[in-house]
Amino acid sequence: MSNTPPEGDRIAKVLSRAGIASRRDAERMISEGRVSVNGKTITSPALNITDRDRIVVDGKPVGQPEVARLWLYHKPAGLVTSAKDEKDRATVFDNLPEDMPRVMSVGRLDINSEGLLLLTNDGGIKRRLELPSTGWLRRYRVRINGSVSEARLDELRKGITVDGIDYQPMLVTFDRQQGANAWLTISIREGKNREIRRAMEAVNTTVNRLIRVSYGPFQLGKLEAGAVEEVKGRVLREQLGLESPEPQKPRARKPLTRVMKPGAGATRGEGGQGGPAKGSAARSGPAKSGDVKSGPSKAGFSKAGPSKAGPSKSGPPKAGLSKSGPSKSGPSKSASPKRGPRRD
Repeated sequence: MSNTPPEGDRIAKVLSRAGIASRRDAERMISEGRVSVNGKTITSPALNITDRDRIVVDGKPVGQPEVARLWLYHKPAGLVTSAKDEKDRATVFDNLPEDMPRVMSVGRLDINSEGLLLLTNDGGIKRRLELPSTGWLRRYRVRINGSVSEARLDELRKGITVDGIDYQPMLVTFDRQQGANAWLTISIREGKNREIRRAMEAVNTTVNRLIRVSYGPFQLGKLEAGAVEEVKGRVLREQLGLESPEPQKPRARKPLTRVMKPGAGATRGEGGQGGPAKGSAARSGPAKSGDVKSGPSKAGFSKAGPSKAGPSKSGPPKAGLSKSGPSKSGPSKSASPKRGPRRD
């Protein structure tokens, strides 16, 4: 028996890289007899594919795998994060710009949550960004009914168990009281289903608005609701070790293709006119005790170093990447010599 590994990649992986479907959906399509290789219909995903093979899905030839790409999307409240919804509610994918390729979401935001959602055309990127082992911090602005004591927040900081589910310690900062509501900044690394809402309920507190403002080094910043911005190829190379074409400019939201059913979107209580205090820069890297370091953020990487305790300052971060290193390539503009004497 030969120990030589089979040539090529599994067909589900090839279809995922080609932007046809996620690996799981590709395997389902194969079992349904919708995929053929070199003119023969296949029903098992246990098949390796090379560049010499001809693949057809639903009667359409499959081209070469697309270059891996990543987008920042500002998900509005009222949209579900799934390709199809059994209740026929409007989805994120129904409302993306028409020139977007087929994409998958990195993780999810529930229908009443809003903010940063990462989208990719590559199943490998999706899995890599979702793995808990990456340890990337997901930061949220959270509005609650009433107020909450530091003693109750300490329960979240130590880790909490809800209905048999263990949640890791959270980084929690009480930011400000705003009338009948209060704003918190909460950062987590796991991203379990409805983790923040369930943890807050466990300390007798109700969340009425939840906005994700960063995912690892990627930030929501000033990206408008419904808008999409592609991550630059340089950033993909530095953060994920991947090649990517240069991105297009941010694209405005597409008008809703379906009318949201009553109760599907954010209620007035969820959306409120008050709005959150603007988020601050997220830190990437291993978790450290203390609150999330805050301050106005700029595109780039967050500076390394321990966070300082205390409530976070509000400041309008820009969309894109927070700085993760102090060095910059090349001399600064201020260091450039003048080209000649000033003329009066």
